[in-house]
Amino acid sequence: MLMCQLSGEKILSEIEKLKKNTQKVLPAAQDRFVLGAVTGEINLGDARGENVRKFFGKYNSPLYDYADFIVEISDKYGMDYRLLPAIAMQESQLCKHMPDNSYNCWGYGMYGGRVMRFSSFQEAIETVAKDLRENYLEKGYTTPELVMQKYTPSSNGSWAHSINFFIQLLE
Repeated sequence: MLMCQLSGEKILSEIEKLKKNTQKVLPAAQDRFVLGAVTGEINLGDARGENVRKFFGKYNSPLYDYADFIVEISDKYGMDYRLLPAIAMQESQLCKHMPDNSYNCWGYGMYGGRVMRFSSFQEAIETVAKDLRENYLEKGYTTPELVMQKYTPSSNGSWAHSINFFIQLLE
């Protein structure tokens, strides 16, 4: 049950202040106004799947239905849930430009004329995440700049820049 301790006028006053300056940076946590006291339990849930789904929906990606699976697999392998979507965006524009019937949105194992194919998006997501964990993150490749050195060593830095940009879009 929410018990509001501020008057309605105080709340309206604070809302008007925010409306006047929508570009205003939020103040430090200790300076923020409190709208009331909460008693009982609140479960905010995990919004990461919805965050990824919105990202995929915005770009009309076939990965839309796999948003929760990507979060689940990212958790399984102890990695940032935004990494797989960011790489898929960089490598294939979220699966729009990939080899036919490959389910390979990540450019994984592809170089020269070689094309790595998977039987499904689920298999691809699991395989790429496992490889990133075992052959990158566990070996110290823990930033997009470091991952780039091994994942796409011929990049001039633009790959890592793009991955960082797409990760920020998913915040």
